[in-house]
Amino acid sequence: MTDAPDTPALRAIAGSGVAYRVVVTEPARSAEESAEWQGVELGSLLRTIVVRRAEDDYVFVLVPGGRRFDWPKLRSHLGTNRLSLPDADEAKAVTGYPRGAITPFGSERPWPVIADASIEELPLVAIGGGRRGVNLHLAPADLVAATGAALVDVTQPETPGG
Repeated sequence: MTDAPDTPALRAIAGSGVAYRVVVTEPARSAEESAEWQGVELGSLLRTIVVRRAEDDYVFVLVPGGRRFDWPKLRSHLGTNRLSLPDADEAKAVTGYPRGAITPFGSERPWPVIADASIEELPLVAIGGGRRGVNLHLAPADLVAATGAALVDVTQPETPGG
């Protein structure tokens, strides 16, 4: 796509050998707005969350829209009692991306990726392309192949109003 900006994420996925499509929109104000503008279901939209396991040790957790992070499930999977979220400056320092544009593709360092198991049966997922409004659409199996992601049940449905 000629109007796609050059980002480390787009360069990384281009070299991954998987099929993908770049979709560029205005930066959205919400996950629902982003899904609508991209023409995908909310559950196909993946947020990339950086989680700190220890000093200089992070993981990317891919959380579908309409679902929220489940700390006990993630701690159990990782075999640790202590996890935390880095602040925006720390997240940018360890990924190269500002909050809202974080993606495992083209990250400063290749941190492990955990994708919620609920994505496995989806026909397509949309994940950030390294800049707000830049999105990558690809098959879940291709996302797993390109990132080496572990498919693990680490989320739960969001509850209305909470």
